[in-house]
Amino acid sequence: MSLVRRALPEDAEEVLRLRQVMIDAVFATDGSASSSEWHTESLPTIRGKLADPDGDFVAFVVDHPGRPDALGALVVGTIEYRIGRAGNPHGAVGHVFSVATDPDARRRGYARACMETLLEWFRERGVAQVDLNASTDAEPLYASLGFVRKRDPSMRLDL
Repeated sequence: MSLVRRALPEDAEEVLRLRQVMIDAVFATDGSASSSEWHTESLPTIRGKLADPDGDFVAFVVDHPGRPDALGALVVGTIEYRIGRAGNPHGAVGHVFSVATDPDARRRGYARACMETLLEWFRERGVAQVDLNASTDAEPLYASLGFVRKRDPSMRLDL
């Protein structure tokens, strides 16, 4: 039996907690909004997304081995449609984000198991390409799964 399971709406608070673990580990915070503020605003949305078994959003988790009501690891993915091209004629692109392991549950293979489950979910849905942003610490995991660095000309506008 796999340790990995699909996250449910009742996991929403823990999903947000582990997302914050990832944010704190990867990004410098500017103090503009406390985690409790954005967590409260995000909770109804994430619950709705987790409740939709047929949607293009999924989270896979491992329950924390030492804390019954906590999650030990998380990985989230979405599928986006883009006009097809060579190598991806149907235009399905997967995105991986919020890969996080609780600090006291690390080095047990949980993130890898969640990633492998997510990649299988993408395959089952005909996704031909999967993108993610990797921290330096996480790059060896992703490389071992077949991900390669790409030149990224992306830009962003905050509205």
